[in-house]
Amino acid sequence: MIERAAAAALTGFTRLLVGARADWRAQPSPGQTLYFANHTSHLDTLAIWTALTPSLRMRTRPVAARDYWEKPDVRGYLAKNVLRAVLIDRRREQRDADPLAPVFEALTGGDSLILFPEGTRTAERLPQPFRGGLFRLAETFPDLNLVPAYLDTLHRSMPKGSHIPLPLYCTVRFGAALERKAGEPREDFLDRARGAVVALS
Repeated sequence: MIERAAAAALTGFTRLLVGARADWRAQPSPGQTLYFANHTSHLDTLAIWTALTPSLRMRTRPVAARDYWEKPDVRGYLAKNVLRAVLIDRRREQRDADPLAPVFEALTGGDSLILFPEGTRTAERLPQPFRGGLFRLAETFPDLNLVPAYLDTLHRSMPKGSHIPLPLYCTVRFGAALERKAGEPREDFLDRARGAVVALS
């Protein structure tokens, strides 16, 4: 009950601050989905999560950096109990550990996810080249819907290095699921996935 009230408060606050209006360029799929997007702000996760319909939001978890979200404060509470974030270790303190292991576990369990394939935030309007994690997930889960998304103003609202967001209205554009191509080389797939996000800009 407390978590449900916190989720409602969080979506309301995000909409008040940056809008986070959804613009669906294709009908949202009812199946398990991986939403992948550009990453310019700490607000990106909240904006995409808020833009989803309530039914999609209930089964969608953001993939987030453990070093930022796992804190003994409100941020940590929201990540664990409201967003149910899948936390990954970017610093790889254990060299043999796979940082994507929690992501594979969540997808195996049937969750839909929000992922930022650049791996880190950038100050640019358009995404940097995607890292290979998205390709690994696409190969391992061939039935997973891969849906591109683009956040249109958050690179100005709360850019990297900023701690106080500017109240700029943001639209989250969702595209059609990425077409699968058998035997497609890794770099070709990643370029095409990035292109699908850029096309929504």
